[in-house]
Amino acid sequence: MDSAKSTGHEPFYRYYAEASQTPKTLQRFRSIRDCVARVLEATGGARQGLEVADIGCGAGTQCLVWGEMGHHVHGLDVNEGLLELARKRSAEAGYDVEVQVGSAVKLPWPDESMDVCLVIELLEHVADWEPCLSECRRVLKPGGVLFLTTSNKLCPFQQEFDLPLYSWYPGWLKRRFERLAVTTRPELVNHAEFPAVNWFSFYSLRAALGARNFRCLDRFDMMDLSGKAPWARTIVSLIRSVAALRWLAHVATEGTTIAAVKGAGASR
Repeated sequence: MDSAKSTGHEPFYRYYAEASQTPKTLQRFRSIRDCVARVLEATGGARQGLEVADIGCGAGTQCLVWGEMGHHVHGLDVNEGLLELARKRSAEAGYDVEVQVGSAVKLPWPDESMDVCLVIELLEHVADWEPCLSECRRVLKPGGVLFLTTSNKLCPFQQEFDLPLYSWYPGWLKRRFERLAVTTRPELVNHAEFPAVNWFSFYSLRAALGARNFRCLDRFDMMDLSGKAPWARTIVSLIRSVAALRWLAHVATEGTTIAAVKGAGASR
């Protein structure tokens, strides 16, 4: 959901306008919100009245699930049609949400103005992705959280292209299907104008974020084990403690999820 950004393709607009309101989507975004809240609590950060940047906000569903908790949300996207829908929905709900057209590689907010940056299923579509990470670092306050989901090149299963084992294809073959997706075969990527062009792993992104003075947690670090069965707690504990098991768990997991906590003195 909200994984590909477009400037106005009608099938794209209709699909994401509808998919953005499904119970599954709402549940997923609320689980992201709750996960970020746990990370902030664990690091001693604030949990109320947060300044939240939703980068690639699409129709604004994630803005709404943060707005319903009283946070001030700033949405950004390249698709004016979806932003109009986001404005309408947030106004009807009465939440503190503002959205605007803008680029992920040049964010419109001041230095150290945000408590949370959300980059959900976006980075794989941004050709020049490293400035996006640097911009998130710039606008986040020290101790702020960048929550990021994207592609996982380790796992053979993915939803970006309607092709089997696509994440394991060699680079030259990926480039071929990227060209087809924006010319004669748009159905390969659900008519997204900007198909995925980057394939990451937790390990590669941890290195890029670590160089920007972020401390990174993966999905296994962030799992809430309260209420889980003893066997589930045991499995996650083993994954957390044994590097080889953690790597295998990433191979078996579709998509990469990271919460990165900004260190002090990292505004530039």
